[in-house]
Amino acid sequence: MSQRRKSQPKALTEDQIDEIVTSQANDESAWEEPVEVHRPRGASLSIPAELAARAAFLAGLHRTPDVQEWVTKVLRERIELEEVAFAEAKRDREGAKLIGPSATCRRPPALAHVANRNRLTFHGLIESCQ
Repeated sequence: MSQRRKSQPKALTEDQIDEIVTSQANDESAWEEPVEVHRPRGASLSIPAELAARAAFLAGLHRTPDVQEWVTKVLRERIELEEVAFAEAKRDREGAKLIGPSATCRRPPALAHVANRNRLTFHGLIESCQ
């Protein structure tokens, strides 16, 4: 059975689009209602006073006058590390499933590096071999 292809409209060139817009510029009926776009507000986090003081001290050491800017930078870096560690753990876990239960269970080298550098443990990300 043959499938019918839907004819796709030809893509307009930039000049053709400019001509259409220019010709409709003064025609109020050609325009839709204006749309308001709002930028999402940043989330605020509450941290203990002792942690805020430590962050202010470290921001000063890094010569960052704005503590919020420094905390945002550190948090962004940490989240990126966590995402990489999670992706690697997930990839290695899926690879272990393909190999089967005879594969030895061990922490992936990159994950071990991240965990040791940050003194973290990733409970639940890597389950023991079954």
